[in-house]
Amino acid sequence: MIEPEILRKAQLIMLEMLIEFDAICKKYQLHYWLDSGTLLGAVRHQGFIPWDDDIDLAMPVEDYCKFLEIAQSELSNEIFLQTSKTDKDFKFDYIKLRSNKARIVEFHEKDRQIKYHQGVFVDIFPMLVIESTEANKKLYDSTLKEIRDASSTSLHTPNGKDDPVKRAALIDVLKQKHQGWGPNKIKAKSKVIYSGEMPDVAAWFDVEKVFPLSVMEFEGHTFPIPNSPSHCLDAIYSFDYRQLPPENKRIIHAHSIDFLSSP
Repeated sequence: MIEPEILRKAQLIMLEMLIEFDAICKKYQLHYWLDSGTLLGAVRHQGFIPWDDDIDLAMPVEDYCKFLEIAQSELSNEIFLQTSKTDKDFKFDYIKLRSNKARIVEFHEKDRQIKYHQGVFVDIFPMLVIESTEANKKLYDSTLKEIRDASSTSLHTPNGKDDPVKRAALIDVLKQKHQGWGPNKIKAKSKVIYSGEMPDVAAWFDVEKVFPLSVMEFEGHTFPIPNSPSHCLDAIYSFDYRQLPPENKRIIHAHSIDFLSSP
């Protein structure tokens, strides 16, 4: 069990990373928004869910690619940009920002010989826009399921087989449906979806409920959110996110957190 003060110290390190990322996005006019548990935390707690141990962000795929181009030269020495290219032992397809100040061991990593960077992290998920049809919804759901089966073992993919060639082909299937994020490309009633790089959540969102982005306070700072956070959270979660779950459902992913230097 991680002590609350240890988790809080780690959360503040993650907040530092979010603030730095936000500044880079503002400098280069890149769009992103708080996603999943981080968005839930903003809505329900005006900050982290008290037992949360990461930050989740979503980003239009075009801006995501631009960020990848500039990140190495813009990020401070306190942050490691983790991709399968910058960390050859990292078996996932999306970006993590890893802190060099604190190390986290998640439960699925316990007692394993982990070689990739294990700093506390911010996840960044690329997002697509596709036409809203029943056929596309079925394609989206089935493709993400196949990607999960071909992913490396993780908290959300405990039975993954790590087949990067198959994953790449499946991710391309979804990207071929992408309309583009330009103002003249998005059609009415389009859906925002997670690109296959992050296969955990199969939720899709009405594009007009995401853009134009709004803002919300998170830990005393203001960050972008979808203009209808309730729409997005209802799509992501099967439970009533407005209510605190019972204590036995307040699950932390971390087995341990160690600090490598004073934050």
